[in-house]
Amino acid sequence: MRKKKKEKIVIPDLEITDFAAEGKAMGKDNGLVIFVEYAVPGDVVDVEIFKKKKGYAEGRIVTLRKESPLRQNPICEHFGLCGGCRWQNLSYQQQLLYKQKMVDDHFKHIGKFEYPPLSPIVPSEKEFYYRNKLEFTFTDLRWLSEEDMILQQQNIPLETNGLGFHIPKKFDKILDIKNCFLQESPSNEIRLAVKKLAIDYNIPFYNIRNHDGTLRNIIIRTSSTGEVMVIVVFKRFNEDTKNLLLDLASLFPQITSLQYVINDKLNDSITDLEPIVFKGLPYITEKIGDLSFRLDALSFFQTNHEQMCQLYKIGKEFANLTLQDLVYDLYCGIGTISCYIAKDVKKVIGLEYVDSAVENARLNAQLNGITNVSFFAGDIAKVLTPEFVQQNGKPTVVITDPPRTGMHTKVIEQLLAMLPEKIVYISCNSATQARDITLLNEKYKVTKVQPVDMFPQTQHVENVALLEKREEI
Repeated sequence: MRKKKKEKIVIPDLEITDFAAEGKAMGKDNGLVIFVEYAVPGDVVDVEIFKKKKGYAEGRIVTLRKESPLRQNPICEHFGLCGGCRWQNLSYQQQLLYKQKMVDDHFKHIGKFEYPPLSPIVPSEKEFYYRNKLEFTFTDLRWLSEEDMILQQQNIPLETNGLGFHIPKKFDKILDIKNCFLQESPSNEIRLAVKKLAIDYNIPFYNIRNHDGTLRNIIIRTSSTGEVMVIVVFKRFNEDTKNLLLDLASLFPQITSLQYVINDKLNDSITDLEPIVFKGLPYITEKIGDLSFRLDALSFFQTNHEQMCQLYKIGKEFANLTLQDLVYDLYCGIGTISCYIAKDVKKVIGLEYVDSAVENARLNAQLNGITNVSFFAGDIAKVLTPEFVQQNGKPTVVITDPPRTGMHTKVIEQLLAMLPEKIVYISCNSATQARDITLLNEKYKVTKVQPVDMFPQTQHVENVALLEKREEI
């Protein structure tokens, strides 16, 4: 028996009033909240509903009835498909206003604490070409446009290999990218050259469903010092892949670190694999002020260098450090914050759950001649114990920069037990930040809040909050 086709539900003339979670726009129809991607507050749209739950629905624009005055034309030909720059149709000034509002809304509605008015968000000098790292995926069956499908129906030969980004919510669909406005030259040139060389050498592009093919991913990292790292991920290595790397090195002498990884696993993660240096150094060097940091193929580093410097400067100012301070730097990564503040304090203790990051942190401290820092690896919820504090000293200041999921409750419990004078909480997710601060509220008050825009054209925003111990504690 043939399954009955669902009838389309279209909501006409829906007025978009605001932005909500994940950068989706929203409007209401008879009290029902409807989330709509790629709409702008002030738009009036006809929306086709594709998901309906109790209390809300999700839909897509079928007709733009009235354009919002806040709208602008996106410059990228891939806008609306790749999902990387959801707010490119909104002026940058408006993006900043909505990001500031997002932080305020999270603190107001998720947080159960008092806080001062937010300082005006710190904008990014660069609205485009601000990222220092991008990762692209190979596919032997790229996403086809309507024009492509027409050509295919007409039996016109079509290049189906692609190199680009995953289309949101479609793990096996890769959008072939012609030009990306997120990373400076030579990023686009390198990606396009690798794709052409691969086709010329007839090297099979990966098929994510069958887990077959040779070329899987390419990662391009650039630094403010002008160095370039390229990591190509293969399923297997042979004479053709070797020749591709030889040609790539010849075409782009500015690549200072050319590496490859052999990944024959079912998933794309390479954090447990060993990168192999094909040409050049195993790292590139990045600068923060007068400090140098070596980044290897697997190092985490903030992707907007200029705004990262702003973020650290604000965190340091909030901490108001002295030479008598013992600072704990939680989720310290490769030691950037620890090294950045070391000269202003008595000692820094850095904790990080990734072993390789801690090894890099120690190397970076040594590289900069910094001797008053110590780094420890392990699950912070398990490492940060009363015994650890007894051995390493009670901190006067804690700087914490956790992942998007926020801090583990055991970490928060230990913060409340240690009772440092100040906690500087840097977050890439103000929702989980508000949740965590609520748990700290009994003994800490929020005295400063500073949003920082690290990711123009997206809904993401960093936020720095200063928590000071209550006087009565």
